[in-house]
Amino acid sequence: MSFGDSKAIISNQDDINENLTDIVTKHLTTEFKKPISAHTQQAFDEVNALVQAFTGPVILDSCCGVGQSTRIIAKQNPDALVIGVDKSDNRISRNVEDQWQVENYHLVRADLNDFYRLVVQANWPVEKHFILYPNPWPKAKHVKRRWHGSAVFPYIIQVGKTIELRSNWRMYLQEFQAALALAKIDSQLTELPEGEPLTPFEAKYQASGQQCWTLTAKVL
Repeated sequence: MSFGDSKAIISNQDDINENLTDIVTKHLTTEFKKPISAHTQQAFDEVNALVQAFTGPVILDSCCGVGQSTRIIAKQNPDALVIGVDKSDNRISRNVEDQWQVENYHLVRADLNDFYRLVVQANWPVEKHFILYPNPWPKAKHVKRRWHGSAVFPYIIQVGKTIELRSNWRMYLQEFQAALALAKIDSQLTELPEGEPLTPFEAKYQASGQQCWTLTAKVL
């Protein structure tokens, strides 16, 4: 099914995954012992030096892709240092028309499964944490690959005073909301009004007439 030039999410899952409670509970009560990759440790050490020397608020933009959202958030928050992280060097190195003309951001290639743990360990003063990649792993069998179903989820909810997710797949956000509830964190799921899109994904969905939603929570 498609709307204009952007396809709607297709999933064989029409409700919150039946295994979600067991998966999240296990991760909340089990230590994540995966070794930190060398390339992520190096990338973190470089950006950590910037963060430790910075005296203002820090904002984390996870799964930032080409960094459009990172630039817009930096423009909206001129007193903050905005860190965009993506696993793809191709994406973060791609030339983007920088109409926002800002310098208070930094893009990092890293594995967020490792990066999140390093952020928590270093006690970064993150004011807000964005996860804007809209619809990861829609097949029901891949629930453990979604952030709320992954072993790093307990660290994600320690990053930032607030967290915001956006998606055109409401079920994805409902699952994340359910995972937050298991961690005793309240959240609000609302329709995202049309406006300046933060990501190329949002721009496509708006142009195609698709509704997007936002999930926000105070986690610290």
